[in-house]
Amino acid sequence: MDQLKTVKKRKLTDKSIPHALAQVPEFAQESEMYQSLLEMERKLDWTMTRKRVEVQDALSRNPTTTRTLRVFLSHTVSGQSWQVGDAESEPVNFETGQGIPAWSFKVEGRLLELPNQRSRDKAVPRKFSTFIKRMIVELDRDPNLYPDGNILGGKLSWPRAQGVQPALDGFTIRRTGDQPTRIRVIIHLEQTPEQYKVSPELGNVLGIKEESRIGVIQTLWNYIKIHGLQDKVDRRRIKADDHLRPIFGGDTVVFQQLPELVNRYLMPPDPVVLHYTINPMVPPPERPQAWDIEDSTQDLSKLDDEIALLTQSLHNAHTKRVFLQSFAEDPTKFIQNWLESQSRDLESILGSGPSEGATIRAEELRRSDFFRLPWVEEAVAIQEGMRLSSKQ
Repeated sequence: MDQLKTVKKRKLTDKSIPHALAQVPEFAQESEMYQSLLEMERKLDWTMTRKRVEVQDALSRNPTTTRTLRVFLSHTVSGQSWQVGDAESEPVNFETGQGIPAWSFKVEGRLLELPNQRSRDKAVPRKFSTFIKRMIVELDRDPNLYPDGNILGGKLSWPRAQGVQPALDGFTIRRTGDQPTRIRVIIHLEQTPEQYKVSPELGNVLGIKEESRIGVIQTLWNYIKIHGLQDKVDRRRIKADDHLRPIFGGDTVVFQQLPELVNRYLMPPDPVVLHYTINPMVPPPERPQAWDIEDSTQDLSKLDDEIALLTQSLHNAHTKRVFLQSFAEDPTKFIQNWLESQSRDLESILGSGPSEGATIRAEELRRSDFFRLPWVEEAVAIQEGMRLSSKQ
């Protein structure tokens, strides 16, 4: 038995709404924002295509979806006076830590799921450590009383190492002590694309504070286009206005120098800082404290597929609407026009080849003259006589 061949599904790429549908007043009124977005997208595509060779970093468009990273901070205590009662009833073991007052601080995190997400689109949840480039925990304690907490100058850090340690859902710190301790957690996020803090010199001109390198270059190029700073004779040169002259360091720069100029004004982004207080003298809270951090993840292909699917649905719905509306207005004329259209299509299909595109009716009329020649009648009589004699 022949094996079943896998049918490759054609991927939808058309994301343009039918022009006739866009002209409908009811639809046009509801889709003004969509039409403006299409116009903006066309301008952006034109700019990116034109400068593909000159500025490679400014070409990639990165539509993103915002996800929420929820961070949980909690702690537990052990060996405290309110837990053991009489301190002399339990022996102290300095090697194992038994009987010594201590506390444990835990940092956990997870990525929240998107609302109304289909089950087939759900991916395996990422571990908390994969979102962190570097995390530092500062303990506000007297180093003379608690020397064990003075690692790295009073700071505990987990630099992210690729392929060295497995991904984790959280981190735990255990320290001895029975005094209240203030903790500061500093988290440097791993972002894709990498985000930078724009220095005030350039940020005030472009109106941005934090953006990716590609985003800053695109914003600078838009500023140049809006203010007409591109030289009309030599399109590779950019003229500086009063705001860009201190950044360019001159009156003009070459277009290829823009990425290098932008890099001078990019700085590492500000980390996320969380504050927490541990009081071992009282029972810890039943629920951990939580903070939400927005995280951006790329979802370009999925968004394009959904846009193409919705656009195809609009095409189908518009075709069906026009078909039914024409039939409702004049059923007789609609059927006649439909039959004529189908007849023309059939004639075009069957008439291709020897007739070189002529219709089937014209081809039949041309060939019918052949059967009116004088010798045709005699040839038919001879052929029929031979056929009858062969039967006898």
